[in-house]
Amino acid sequence: MSDPVRVLLADDQEMVRIGLTTILEAYPDIEVVGQAATGLEAVSLARRLRPDVCLFDIRMPDLDGIEATRQVAGPEASEPLPVVVVTTFDDDEYVFDALQAGARGFLLKDAEPDLLAEAVRVAARGDALLAPSVTARLLTTFARGRSGRAAPPLEPLTAREESVVDLVARGRTNAEIAEELFVSVSTVKTHVGALMDKLPARNRVEIALWAYAQGRIDPSS
Repeated sequence: MSDPVRVLLADDQEMVRIGLTTILEAYPDIEVVGQAATGLEAVSLARRLRPDVCLFDIRMPDLDGIEATRQVAGPEASEPLPVVVVTTFDDDEYVFDALQAGARGFLLKDAEPDLLAEAVRVAARGDALLAPSVTARLLTTFARGRSGRAAPPLEPLTAREESVVDLVARGRTNAEIAEELFVSVSTVKTHVGALMDKLPARNRVEIALWAYAQGRIDPSS
């Protein structure tokens, strides 16, 4: 049996931290190794504990979750850690900045326990969870006013890459994309890797952001 995924939680509300800890530790493959009530404490604990995944709230005292994410996961972090931001719909305008700061994904605070656990596992694997139930609203909010401003690809996308980028933006997993396009999962992974190089993007979230900013996705579809 592999070691459990080690998680650091950061939220200024004690009841939220207790609730998230209770939910996550109900899964045998996940272990909460630390809790932080402020952004500064979150950064300090992240650097000391080196968790597999950090779950950061956006609104925290001393240092907000966006700056905490930048310090832990951003381009200037010497050993970046996976960060998933935990938000409410009221925080929509902040999540884009958190993703730009290096976050690998986002969750809503009222997410189902299984979705929360899966987001942790996916982030630990180096990927990002894009839940279809929230992707359209959040990413549409991020892209509002940015349509057409995303940089063009460094190289033209192939027809298959065009299909893959749209499916990633709709929250499809690699397995779901493979099934829809009648190809293997490994082939999908190859296309996703090529998209990261061409756009350029650091992860699936940034691929989705690019697609929304280009106006390629109709949120109502």
